[in-house]
Amino acid sequence: QGILREGLEDVKQFFKAHGSCRLPLSPSLLVKGIVPRDCSYFNSNAVPLKLSFQNVDPLGENIRVIFKCGDDLRQDMLTLQMIRIMNKIWVQEGLDMRMVIFRCFSTGRGRGMVEMIPNAETLRKIQVEHGVTGSFKDRPLADWLQKHNPEEDEYEKAVENFIYSCAGCCVATYVLGICDRHNDNIMLKTTGHMFHIDFGRFLGHAQMFGNIKRDRAPFVFTSDMAYVINGGDKPSSRFHDFVDLCCQAYNLIRKHTHLFLNLLGLMLSCGIPELSDLEDLKYVYDALRPQDSDADATTYFTRLIESSLGSVATKLNFFIHNLAQMKFTGSDARPTLSFAPRTHTLKTSGRIRDVFLCRHERVFNPSKGYTYVVKVQRESPGEVTFVQRTFEEFQELHNKLRLLFPSSLLPSFPSRFVIGRSRGEAVAERRKEELNGYIWHLIHAAPEVAECDLIYTFFHPLPRDEKAAGTNPTPKPADATWARSLGKVGGEVKLSISYKNNKLFIMVMHIRGLPPLQDGNDPDPYVKTYLLPDPQKTTKRKTKVARKTCNPTYNEMLVYDGIPRGDLEQRELRLSVLSEEGFWENILLGEVGIRLRDLDLAQEKMGWFALGSRGHGTL
Repeated sequence: QGILREGLEDVKQFFKAHGSCRLPLSPSLLVKGIVPRDCSYFNSNAVPLKLSFQNVDPLGENIRVIFKCGDDLRQDMLTLQMIRIMNKIWVQEGLDMRMVIFRCFSTGRGRGMVEMIPNAETLRKIQVEHGVTGSFKDRPLADWLQKHNPEEDEYEKAVENFIYSCAGCCVATYVLGICDRHNDNIMLKTTGHMFHIDFGRFLGHAQMFGNIKRDRAPFVFTSDMAYVINGGDKPSSRFHDFVDLCCQAYNLIRKHTHLFLNLLGLMLSCGIPELSDLEDLKYVYDALRPQDSDADATTYFTRLIESSLGSVATKLNFFIHNLAQMKFTGSDARPTLSFAPRTHTLKTSGRIRDVFLCRHERVFNPSKGYTYVVKVQRESPGEVTFVQRTFEEFQELHNKLRLLFPSSLLPSFPSRFVIGRSRGEAVAERRKEELNGYIWHLIHAAPEVAECDLIYTFFHPLPRDEKAAGTNPTPKPADATWARSLGKVGGEVKLSISYKNNKLFIMVMHIRGLPPLQDGNDPDPYVKTYLLPDPQKTTKRKTKVARKTCNPTYNEMLVYDGIPRGDLEQRELRLSVLSEEGFWENILLGEVGIRLRDLDLAQEKMGWFALGSRGHGTL
């Protein structure tokens, strides 16, 4: 920091001599000075500088940019240009993927400027709010978005932005082979838009640990991202929307394979090490699979999503990066609570006189569990507030206090673990008593503990507390705004049916709203089809089995070959959804019969079919 301050003195002298200048990043940006107190640096290898310039326009905010020295920013410029072209293709086709594309400009050999996106944070900073192992947890991203979007409609809009932008990032990073993906070069805006930064490695040139590729998954799509999309830890209909968006965006880019190959081919002689021969172009060709049909490409990309979501290597990579960054973290960084948007103090909130945990309440959103209602009395006459906190939030408070104070100054925290299979209500009641004792001792602890910012932030009302004050809202499912009423207990299946060259193609896409099994567990569903009449059972086709879900995604193609059109019109497609039960007989969850003569198969038919008992299906 001291070296940076000295260097900025030269910049101040420049502005004294010249008055103002235009930033190379964009000639429309005119600046008249540097703001040293707002300048700092990043902890990555090249140690990029965060710079803040004074705007010539007195009504304009300071202009913040990143200056990098030691990285070839021409590669970043090229990557961003390719992503910008992808975005134009999507928008022209009526698909706005809500992409965040920032400016980047190479000002010389191995140096240049990058635009800073406001109101954005790296995934690492969001995850480590839940501890160094935050990259293994599912809730950090959802909690962070909830914190910055406390109103329900705001949060729904942020989740929608996240679904679109995450899908766009998955497609773009896969097609361009962008590597070295860790949680410090993926960012999230408070509005839910996700975007990638730092494109120092692309076209599949991954970093290696010995003989092992550091980037093991096709692209970064982790369970905490899926948690935001699903509105919880179980697949929902929103995940179907995400998969459909990814596949649609991928197929639109595939139509322009030659455009991308030609543009990248023009750059082969410009001296970028990772774009120097035809093998590098072949990476993009192989990723786009121009020889595949749209249906085959949809199946292929769905498998990539499943592979990325199931990759432990990505989370391990994030965790290792968290550990590596710990040595750079300054000791002056004070711990904060992940669920509180800002810090509150004794001075700003008023002294707390007493706290009392009144009751516990069952909640269903964002996930099932119990919340504890705490009555907070301050010294100001008549000032009483009620705050709602979960057991996990109490535990986070205690863990953060332990970073600041020795255990001897803190009361003991109730155990997280419960012996045996106690009922949730009984556990919540027991914890209520224990937590009540814990917070009473906190407020009456030594002044340095009782008056610290963490405690005053914890007991300060959040927007969700103010909204819930005096009400006991009716619980509703996390994805209620997305899934429409199904009408039938059996749920619905989404199919795409087409007929070409004496072949019947049935793409089994998604199922939503399957009933749970009689024991309350989620089924292991798979789809089985027959073309009736079929006395010999020769037309049986099956999908893979999805595990423990009522809303599975398949995107699998089932093909019937050698069926003349005249024969086709006499046939009925019988589709059954069953739960695989191992040694026992598989359980029928629902089925639908579709008379093929009712469908005009001159063109593809896509839609949701209601599942139920035996009967004819309707779109």
